[in-house]
Amino acid sequence: MSDPISVAVIGGGAAGMMAAIAAAEAGASVTVYEPNAVLGKKLRLTGKGRCNVTNDCTPAEIMDAVTKNPKFLRGALYRFTPADTMSFFEEAGVPLKTERGRRVFPVSDRAADISSAMEKRMHALGVTVVHEAVSDLIFTGEGECRTVSGVTTDSGAHAHGAVIVATGGVSYPGTGSRGDGYRLAKSAGLAVTETLPSLVPIVTKEDFAPLAGLSLRNVTLTVLQGGKTVFSEMGEMLFTHFGVSGPLVLSASAHMRGAMHNYKMEIDLKPALDDATLDARLLADLSQYAQRDFVNALGDLLPQKLIDPVIVHAQIPERIKAGTLTRVQRMALLRTLKHFPLTPLRFRPINEAIVTSGGVDVAELHTKTMMAKRCPGLFFAGEVIDVDAYTGGYNLQIAFSTGVAAGQSAAAYADEISHPKGSTDI
Repeated sequence: MSDPISVAVIGGGAAGMMAAIAAAEAGASVTVYEPNAVLGKKLRLTGKGRCNVTNDCTPAEIMDAVTKNPKFLRGALYRFTPADTMSFFEEAGVPLKTERGRRVFPVSDRAADISSAMEKRMHALGVTVVHEAVSDLIFTGEGECRTVSGVTTDSGAHAHGAVIVATGGVSYPGTGSRGDGYRLAKSAGLAVTETLPSLVPIVTKEDFAPLAGLSLRNVTLTVLQGGKTVFSEMGEMLFTHFGVSGPLVLSASAHMRGAMHNYKMEIDLKPALDDATLDARLLADLSQYAQRDFVNALGDLLPQKLIDPVIVHAQIPERIKAGTLTRVQRMALLRTLKHFPLTPLRFRPINEAIVTSGGVDVAELHTKTMMAKRCPGLFFAGEVIDVDAYTGGYNLQIAFSTGVAAGQSAAAYADEISHPKGSTDI
């Protein structure tokens, strides 16, 4: 009999582990090359250690949440859907729960349970893990006829029938995501698009240091570019010493490309109230606390830390009596509550981003298999590809779906070159 087909997976994160599992389930002999001492290092940090493993929605809805190259993902997302992801982990012994926004988490709120379940499945399938970094790809042939035939590590050259690159992007470099996959792709002659931070906190012109740590829930954050709304969503956000962060801000950042001065941001602090209803509420509060200084009359309406910034922007003297506010002043307060302004200056560094925008150009890859069009035997999965999405479990679903597509396809490719049609095993 011939030797088992051999697939190498470079990277032991979410996409890499899922690719290894898919390839092994398809009959391949799989080796994962991961320089970290533990697998899933970044995965264990996701969702603040809780791991938003997917989103309980359809593949089409996942595509709607993808900000770059959504159509490229169609085949992979329908091949391995969010429902498939949930079934995989439930069957692996990790009960799941669905929270606000259809975000799916392990019931234990432990990201380590997700990573451990994948490791156990790999072990059960006989996947070999080598804790070494891959320095180079091995090619056979020349020019446009080159194919990938293995990898090189510190311990030498290792032959494989197919190679899957799942090294992540350049965000969270402390977890080992340092852009190695881009270098390997370029060595194969593939185009790599510019890498930028996505799902990243934003530095603002306004000094929000006095508000640092203040979390706002059920507010609407809107991003405008040239007067046109490019993002508007209700949810949660956070003030920090440098500006703003939190789920809403991270999602908004994915829509902000190019010069930051082209964008304006505003918060609707009372999205559940239309202007007329909010005005009635203001009249009631101002009447109730008519004899108080204005600054002391807003405690029922706003968090204490936010009162001063709102008053300053509304340009209302803080020591006038609440009952003496004119209609013009009340309308200024209403506008401030519905359109509290933020001036974005820049993104925080890419090493603080949740994901990397940019990567291996999708035009270089077959959409169904994730194999490089110009380099047979070389596959890609996960964040190393130029696709990214909002927060909410979408990016991990992309990792799992592209991992399955690459793993199954790499196993089939390696099997074909090991057992060409017409050959007979002895």
